[in-house]
This record gives sequence, structure tokens and C-alpha cells, in this order.
Amino acid sequence: MKALLKIRDFRLLWSSQVVSTFGDALTNLALLITAQRLTGSVAAVATTAIAVALPRLLFGLPAGALVDRWNLKRTMVLSDLGRMVTVLGFIFVTSADRMWVLYAVAFVQATLGTFFDPSRTAFTPRVVGKERLLAANSISQASVVIAGVVGTAVAGVAAASLDTIAPVFIGDSLTFLVSAMLVARVMTNADPVEKGAHPPIWASVREGLSLMTSSRPLRAVMIGAGVAMLGLGAVNVLLVPFTVDTLGVSEIWFGPLEAAQVTSMVMSGALVAGLARRLRPSQLLVGGLAGAGAVVAAVGAANSVWHLMILLFLVGWFVTPVQASASTILQQTVPMELMGRAGSGLSTVSTAANVASMALAGTAAVAIGTRGVFIAGGLVTVLAALMVWGLLRNQPSPVASGAPAA
Repeated sequence: MKALLKIRDFRLLWSSQVVSTFGDALTNLALLITAQRLTGSVAAVATTAIAVALPRLLFGLPAGALVDRWNLKRTMVLSDLGRMVTVLGFIFVTSADRMWVLYAVAFVQATLGTFFDPSRTAFTPRVVGKERLLAANSISQASVVIAGVVGTAVAGVAAASLDTIAPVFIGDSLTFLVSAMLVARVMTNADPVEKGAHPPIWASVREGLSLMTSSRPLRAVMIGAGVAMLGLGAVNVLLVPFTVDTLGVSEIWFGPLEAAQVTSMVMSGALVAGLARRLRPSQLLVGGLAGAGAVVAAVGAANSVWHLMILLFLVGWFVTPVQASASTILQQTVPMELMGRAGSGLSTVSTAANVASMALAGTAAVAIGTRGVFIAGGLVTVLAALMVWGLLRNQPSPVASGAPAA
């Protein structure tokens, strides 16, 4: 861990990610609360979440192909600056009849974000080297969740104490500016690996998809992420109405609830970083998915906010290993010149499942109840763990060179 933090460019990328995540946490909760307040409708909350997720489904693959052709640092900076301006549009959503503005701005902002994440995924191996990826991803995830809980807590307090949530969106705009300034200072070469003439964009997309489906480790990550999000998408949408309506507590509780989960995620991230040389990413991925699924299913039986807090603390132990191991398998397996396309391909698959699950959240809640959705979502996540285990149980670890394993 100390060796990683001595790398100047890693510190800059890490700091940028933390600042940006803080702002995202502010806005993400503020948007769901805004939809809940203005409409009182689960469908509106789900539509808001879908508007944020849909661009990854529609534009994720071509964005990844373009990222592989562009300067990674410049792409991240422009993405941040574009979102810095766009997020201010949420200030104008003050009544139910302006919800279309919220949906439109959320869609545009998320579209700009589709270029940032694959760029960062592709840039990280250049900055730290492939041998340090699991530790770097673990540190990043642990730090990011701390920023997330602080952002969520601030958003919850602001929502409970202010007449308007506009200051939250202004704060998020400033975080994008800070993130852009940090990324701009990175010195590692960010030019595309492949230079000169490029094939048509859709040919590049097909090349990335072919890689994802021809490699067993990548298939396992893709299937695991897709199936898990099919179960967890509806859960994420229903957490706000479950907490406020079913458990009957104030919005200010979102800060402590997030803190409970983040505490264990940070502890888990530190543990994973420390044991990175002893544990295989595939083991972490299977165990993390299985554990997270079991705890999410138990949320369906929570009868008080304190029960929910304990369960979120437990699920946090499994979230960071899943995120860190999935990123590491991708970065260790994919050649550098295809990293953007592979990252976007994985994001597109998980987003497609997430959008489908969120779209069904309201119907599922009516059919089996909100508690039933949590139980079903947890069981589907356990199924994802079993599928990943079946694909990876006899599979060697990805080689450090980045050549894909068959």
C-alpha cells in the first residue's frame, strides 16, 4: 500500500476518483429524494435511476472503442468539465411537472460519464503496473466508498434540513472541476496504444465483444456482473422507499446507513490490499458475490432501521472484494490496446441487466412486496456466484502480460 501511495500519478488519479465520487454520492441520493418528494411514486424513482443508467447501455460500447483511440487524460478532463456544467441543470427541477428536465439532464450527464470510467480503467495499469493492480483497485474502492458515505450523509442532511436541494448540485459541479484539475496534472503517457488509421467504429466494438466472449475469465466476470445486477438493480431502486416508507424513518438516516456499509467496505478493502499476493481475484469474486447475495436476501426480513444498519455493515464486507477482483481480472487479462472496449463491454452488460431490473422494480414490488424483492435479488446474486465458480474453478490466474486466457 505504501509503495502505491508513493506513485505520484496514482495519488492524483486516486484523489480525482475520491473527489468525483463524493460529488456523485451527493447527486445520486439527491435525485432519488427529489423524485420521491415531488411525485411520491416508485415509478418516478425507478425512471430517475434508469435515466442515469441508460447511457451506459446505449453508448457504452462505442464510447469504449473511441476511448482506445483518444488520449486518456484529455478524455477524462473533458468528461469532467462537461459534467461540471450539466449537473447545474438539476437546480431547475422544482415541481412534478418539471421531472422531464431531471430525466433529460441525468441522461446527458451520464452520457458524458461513459467516457470517463473506461478511460480510468485503461489508465490505471499504465500508472501502477499490472503486478500492483489488485492492491491499487482495493485501495481505490475502499477510499471511494468513504467519499461515498460522506457525500450521502451530506446529501441526507441537506435534504432533511434545507428547503431546496440546489446546494447539493452546486457542490457536485465543483467536485467535477477539482477532479479535472487533478487529472490534468498526471504525467504518465496517456496517448492511444494503437496509432494511425483505425477500422470503422463498429468493427472496433465487435473486436472488443469478441475478446469478452472468447476468454473464460472475462466471460465469468461478464456473466457474474450481469446476473448479479439483474438481482440487485431493483434492490437499489427500492432502498429509498423501503427505508422511508416501509421502515418509516427520516431521510437523515441515509448518512448513518451508508456509514455502516462503508465502515466494513473500508476494512475489507484494507484486508484485500494486504492479502493481494495470497488471494486469487477469482476466489474473491465468487466469495464476495455469494456473501453479498445472502445478506441482501436477509434485508427482506429487516423490521427496523437498526436491523438494516447491521445488514448493510455485513454486506459491505463483500462489496469491495467483488469490485476490486472484477476490475483486476479485466485489467490482467485484456491487452492494453483493447482495455477501453473491454471495460465498456462489461459495463454495458451489467447496465443492461441493471436497467431491466430497475424497470421491473415497481411491478415486482406490487407482485411480491418490497421485502420479497430483496429476498429474490439476494438469491439471484448467489446464483451469479455459482455461475462464476463453475466457469473459473479449474481456470488458472490470468497471466501478468495481459494476454487473454482461452
